[in-house]
Amino acid sequence: MTEHHHIVILGAGFGGIGLAIKLREAGFRDLVLLERAADLGGTWQANTYPGCACDVPSHLYSYSFAPNPNWSRTYGKQPEILAYLRRVATDHDVVRHIRLNTELLEARWDEDAAVWRLRTSRGELTADYFLSAAGVFTEAKYPDLPGLDSFAGKTFHSLHWDHEHDLTGERVAVIGTGASAVQFIPEIAPKVAALTVFQRSAPWIVPRMDRGTLDLERLLLRRVPLVRKAIRGTWYVLIEGFGLVGFVDNRFRHPYELLGRAQLLRQIRDTRLREKVTPDYVIGCKRAIFADAYFPALERDNVEVVTDGIAEVLPHAIRTRAGAEIPVDTLIFGTGFTSTPTAYERITGRTGRSVADLYRERPQTYLGTALSGFPNFFCTLGPFGVAGNQSAIYMIESQIAYIVDALVTLRARGVRRVELRPAVQNDFVDEMARRSSETVWLTGGCQSYYTTADGQNAGLYPSWSFEYRRRTKHFDIGSYDVDIVAERVGVQ
Repeated sequence: MTEHHHIVILGAGFGGIGLAIKLREAGFRDLVLLERAADLGGTWQANTYPGCACDVPSHLYSYSFAPNPNWSRTYGKQPEILAYLRRVATDHDVVRHIRLNTELLEARWDEDAAVWRLRTSRGELTADYFLSAAGVFTEAKYPDLPGLDSFAGKTFHSLHWDHEHDLTGERVAVIGTGASAVQFIPEIAPKVAALTVFQRSAPWIVPRMDRGTLDLERLLLRRVPLVRKAIRGTWYVLIEGFGLVGFVDNRFRHPYELLGRAQLLRQIRDTRLREKVTPDYVIGCKRAIFADAYFPALERDNVEVVTDGIAEVLPHAIRTRAGAEIPVDTLIFGTGFTSTPTAYERITGRTGRSVADLYRERPQTYLGTALSGFPNFFCTLGPFGVAGNQSAIYMIESQIAYIVDALVTLRARGVRRVELRPAVQNDFVDEMARRSSETVWLTGGCQSYYTTADGQNAGLYPSWSFEYRRRTKHFDIGSYDVDIVAERVGVQ
């Protein structure tokens, strides 16, 4: 017989682990987490490039129910964040529910049986409820460059960093200047003979002001929880303030742009280089980056920033559109991630269409957690469940609360099948479009993963995160069609 579970969760990153913890607290025990990697951690086990770190302060980029008073720095680095996730998963006894090296190959809703049929790399199973916590920074995006297949040197993406490949003394080209590239460029610049950074669009860089925490600080945080809460709350308010630029009025941009321009003047003396790396769009139009080491790295004698664009990749060089040929031994892609996880191509709902099919049509969910046409299905960080001005963990915790309350409510009422009403989803998506029309993401003069190809909001929530939390505090069963079974379901 096919193995059956009440709840199956896809992904063992912050979303999946948080869901499992809160579901266990609510009395659900028959649950399984499917993780395709060999370790838990999601994006924080996948991204291991030099300098990998979070751009949200550690006290805010962590679960509110599992605070860590022992962060070594203001901004956590990848090994420390991964260690935190492992510890939380162990302390809350969810490791037993995780199946590593188990990739989802197909998930299909069976209307007759009212179950999800899942095919994985390690066998088949069915589930009453299927919850997706698939991350958004785990699928590498590559540019389409003429002649790339002819390149005779080494190539890799920042997501798949080749730690066995020694860059010492090599001529290295980096394509892209997003958050990952801004972090790893200062790490590799001192090692290489020559580093060429191909920049399509200059990012806004603002001071990071990172520092190590003192032993006395950590002692105080352990002994006085109120101090820890105050620090978390302070960071929340400061980061939430970016919403003033994002969706209130872009005239609030001036203090933030002043920070960025001051960083340029303070760290780059070469006027020609400063002109190259000065953004030509409103701050907040695309993701601003907190960094202190990036500009000094660009000023090194062995580093050059090229803005001409790439015409062709040759076996041992890159030819720019201006006709220059730049010798290259290793080519590193810092070109970011695809907006839709591969798994969404494999999740098929009641109508036979996949999650990815619907997202390609237009970004759509309800509150970033439910999708019409997909019964007994919930997700984290779906379209319009991501904030451009707040920690992803804050948004994930809001979604976890909504999903867990949904399953508790459905269990109490003896619901066999639940599906979001199409009109509810359409009204929500239309509301998001109206509220996005004047945001800096659409009017700031840039193109980024914040927007779709036709210039619409790709899925950022266009309002305050505390307003989003209010909307997700309780499951609104009236927005769903439900089928009741004859007998109520007991604790699973």
